Amino acid sequence: MLGKGPRIPADMVFLDLEDSVSPLEKEASRAKVVSAIRGSDWGEKVLCVRINAWDTAWTAYDVMEVVAGAGERLDEVMLPKVQSASEVIALDLLLAQVERAAGLPVGHIGIEAQIETTRGLINVEEICAASPRLETIIFGPADFAASMEMPVLTGGVQIPEYPGDHFHYVFSKILMAGRANGLQVIDGPFLKIRDADAFRDYCQRTKVLGYDGKWALHPDQVAILNELFSPTQEQFDRAWDILDAYQKATTEGDRKGAVMFGDEMIDEASRKMATKFVTRGQRAGLVRSGS
Repeated sequence: MLGKGPRIPADMVFLDLEDSVSPLEKEASRAKVVSAIRGSDWGEKVLCVRINAWDTAWTAYDVMEVVAGAGERLDEVMLPKVQSASEVIALDLLLAQVERAAGLPVGHIGIEAQIETTRGLINVEEICAASPRLETIIFGPADFAASMEMPVLTGGVQIPEYPGDHFHYVFSKILMAGRANGLQVIDGPFLKIRDADAFRDYCQRTKVLGYDGKWALHPDQVAILNELFSPTQEQFDRAWDILDAYQKATTEGDRKGAVMFGDEMIDEASRKMATKFVTRGQRAGLVRSGS
């Protein structure tokens, strides 16, 4: 699995020391992760390692061994099952000590925090504001369902018996806390990896709310995510047209703050929305039609 990572067309890859590693392999896995980071060409991918949560025996040593051993290619550390802001602060302080000891630039390692418990959701606003290193907030549906004691055996999938989306409040609360603090907001995994149609359907829930992306557990899911979370060519071109129209309206003539674009009024809010589409489209490799 470590060997496949560099070839998968995802924006970000994380190497796991937590749930996918058995307790007997936790310590030995650190050296394997360091070797994979140093020995593979990860291209322009954001590279992250998920360490173990603070309520285990492995957290501090995960950070000390992996961050020091990986060198500057490691971009982020992911902290699972975050329950309070103090856990993020503790990781920030430890990272600074390890960076100094290893001769790495202090502050270059970012933090991704996973909200996977009821306590974490209650404290998510404080968690999102806990550290300047924090870059991303992530929802972990399976552990969260267990924390809520939901009567389900598969996390991260729709529950037909519920009249609506059973995670809608959770999605919205995490999204607002993340956006208020300038963070990326990412949805967690969809465990039924062979059901592509259900995966597409569930992705739409967080995409429409405004999430930046979602985890993939299988390479086939990556292609679907890249398609769904990127604007279409039509959306990309229209966003550029809105930006052009708004720039013209605000730099020429009477410099109106609002202007008609076809049958739609556009203003500063329109510019912000269009800029988001253009930025995402450019990252996905889109080029404006006719340019």
